[in-house]
Amino acid sequence: MKKLSLLRKAGIAEGISFLVLIGIAMPLKYLLHQPMAVKICGWIHGILFVTFLFLAYEVKTDRNKSLKWFATAFLAAIIPTGTFFFDKKLKEEEKISLSQAD
Repeated sequence: MKKLSLLRKAGIAEGISFLVLIGIAMPLKYLLHQPMAVKICGWIHGILFVTFLFLAYEVKTDRNKSLKWFATAFLAAIIPTGTFFFDKKLKEEEKISLSQAD
């Protein structure tokens, strides 16, 4: 259950970092010629992206999820706002896990 909670948090952070990279850092780079924003946001986003995929793989392994489930997590990470929609699915899984633990 702890890994699922971490995956949710990583997904939200990854999604926010992706939106900041696309919506703020890239316009700063290309419109105002400030490349440092992309360098910093890009690194942060990259770390969060890898963390999200690592945790998704861990959850897949621990909970015996399908390859399709992992592919959905991967697609969610590469589509802007995708992790927010994937989080809904994870929230339902977390709720089911908590009810089964009681």
